[in-house]
Amino acid sequence: MKLKRLLFCVTLFIGVFSYAQQKVFTLEEIWRGAFRTEGLQSLYSMKNGKQYSVLEMDRSNRTTSIEIYDYATGKKAMTLLNSAAIKNLQAFQGYSFSSDEKQILLSSEVAQIFRHSRRGIYHVYNTETKALTKVSDKKIQEPTFSPNGEKIAYVFDNNIYVFDIASQKTVQLTNDGKKNEIINGVTDWVYEEEFAFVRAFDWSADSKKVAYIRFDEKEVPEFSMDVYGSQLYQRQEVFKYPKAGEKNAKVSLFIYNLEKQQSAPIKLGTYKDFYIPRIKWSANPDVLSVQVMNRHQNNLDLIFVNASDNTSRVVLNEKDEAYIDITDNLTFLDDNSFIWTSEKDGYNHIYHYNDKGGLINQVTAGNWEVTAYYGYDNKNKTIFYQSVENGSINRDIYSVKLNGKSKKRLSSKEGTNRADFSADFTYFINSFSSSTTPPEYSLIASSSGKVVRALKNNKRLTEELATYDFRPKEFSTLSVNGESLNMWMIKPRDFDPAKQYPLLMYQYSGPGSQSVANRWYGANDYWYMMLAQQGYIVVCVDGRGTGFKGAKFKKVTQNDLGNLEVQDQIAAAKQLGALDYIDAKRIGIWGWSYGGFMSSNCLFKGADTFAMAIAVAPVTNWRFYDTIYTERYLTTPQENAAGYDKNSPVNYVDGLKGKYLLVHGTADDNVHVQNAMVLIEALVQANKDFEWAIYPDKNHGIYGGNTRLHLYNKMTNFIKKNL
Repeated sequence: MKLKRLLFCVTLFIGVFSYAQQKVFTLEEIWRGAFRTEGLQSLYSMKNGKQYSVLEMDRSNRTTSIEIYDYATGKKAMTLLNSAAIKNLQAFQGYSFSSDEKQILLSSEVAQIFRHSRRGIYHVYNTETKALTKVSDKKIQEPTFSPNGEKIAYVFDNNIYVFDIASQKTVQLTNDGKKNEIINGVTDWVYEEEFAFVRAFDWSADSKKVAYIRFDEKEVPEFSMDVYGSQLYQRQEVFKYPKAGEKNAKVSLFIYNLEKQQSAPIKLGTYKDFYIPRIKWSANPDVLSVQVMNRHQNNLDLIFVNASDNTSRVVLNEKDEAYIDITDNLTFLDDNSFIWTSEKDGYNHIYHYNDKGGLINQVTAGNWEVTAYYGYDNKNKTIFYQSVENGSINRDIYSVKLNGKSKKRLSSKEGTNRADFSADFTYFINSFSSSTTPPEYSLIASSSGKVVRALKNNKRLTEELATYDFRPKEFSTLSVNGESLNMWMIKPRDFDPAKQYPLLMYQYSGPGSQSVANRWYGANDYWYMMLAQQGYIVVCVDGRGTGFKGAKFKKVTQNDLGNLEVQDQIAAAKQLGALDYIDAKRIGIWGWSYGGFMSSNCLFKGADTFAMAIAVAPVTNWRFYDTIYTERYLTTPQENAAGYDKNSPVNYVDGLKGKYLLVHGTADDNVHVQNAMVLIEALVQANKDFEWAIYPDKNHGIYGGNTRLHLYNKMTNFIKKNL
């Protein structure tokens, strides 16, 4: 029923645009940002819950400022800081507050390391004394205020330091850090990429202790990449990268006591080959929570460490036949009871446990997923979350009491709603979009869900798009292999069901992902509209293994990645090819990363179904990919050789009959260009004709300068020539 209503809206949307001047989309416009949406600046909610701060830049004089606004009125309350008034710091790129908001940590000269990691120069600004203090002359990582605001802990060259702001003295907590050997306080490459965190230390609530993870990666195999640049000789990047089945870094946990000036190792148990994906101090300054996971990632222990005697105990255990997803949802209440999310009943839901790990109650329940946990309002005993209760392609905001009662839907429009709450949960800024409405932002009262005021919309973009031959997505479902799969379709203008059209399928298909969602469009979507303008039908189908339809649907691909997912794409293509208006001899498929792995397999294994495929930065052999991601879904190649080999494209090159384009960047630290090179060699030795493109010094995103424009020109021409 929800999909039918959405289709009706799409029909109205098409009608609005159909009588306007019909300009065509061009790749130059798409990749130079002509259709970007306007958003709200990144904001920080002040402790009072009534105001928020934003970072603003004056490009004319190259200064930055932190401005304070009132939630209720939207009016500027004050300028908290302007770099023009600070000596020795013309501008800064980011900021964070101490817990009392009297000091601000300012970042400048920030440089990216990997996907999430950065290093930069940092200063502390005191809002009362107006004093500016430099934390270090060197570029450092993850500087973090102590809860009392007196100190800052940070990492430099794989060692942890603590800077005393008042005395401006620095204490070095660890001394054994060394590149490609020992890391203290920040994560190694694979933790950063697959567990999605960098800072591996945490302050206790009383600011007297720092807990940290130590990585010993001496035995982890190294991977090297040539960076060509423009010099006479290339340089080489060498870093530790544990591929599936190889040795991981050995992790250990320590607590440093600043009063005693000593570090103590923490014995967590008899674990042998394990991960520590999260550490977090509880409300009690002597209780540290540690999540320990086995290498298969299907057994998780939540451990409480007593920092007074360094003893530990397991308070909660989670098991799963497949795997357990790591989140940042663990929330400690004042009594040290805690909120936890789990898929243990088959869907992701919220639970409340006491401080001993006993279940108090399951807060949410139903055949739907909690997709984001926003926080707990202690004053009103209320939890705020996002879910797919209104259909798996939609997102809505809800509140519910800690006891599971009085659930309330706070968002009202059908599509994708996301929330950013004020510090005291009085308000939230709701960002909403759908396939028919570009992003719009509203201030919502958290208690009622009523709109306080509209903040921003993208009316200008809507008016601009009215002059184009805009091709909205039409949502529906497709019955494939016993499952109802979500699908969107973009059709050419003046679509005639009596005619036949070539079909291009896009998918990603990775575990827990979602490509069919009721939200506004990105650059790729405008490319699909451009292709539709040129007579192509474009379709996306989320097959088995994708997310937000329950654990069983998501985890059915376990130990067999690329089998059921490929079956679903081939079956979907055959069903679509049987439609009167699809030319079954002209069906193509494309994807990036996991999607490139999929599109390669679909062409090699579905030669009678697909006429062409494009694979960008694909995994071509799962033995080449990292431990944490790959083993989560396949275990190790030593245990599951068939799961690795029977679905890796490199082993199916003999099946290639159609047209194939393979693309990769040479500086891809994630999916190494090795994947492309090995596949190229296999195709050559099989005497298969194909096309390929290598982008020098480009990472997994393959961007920079005209790179994306060049890539999409190449892919467009390939599609037009071969489909």
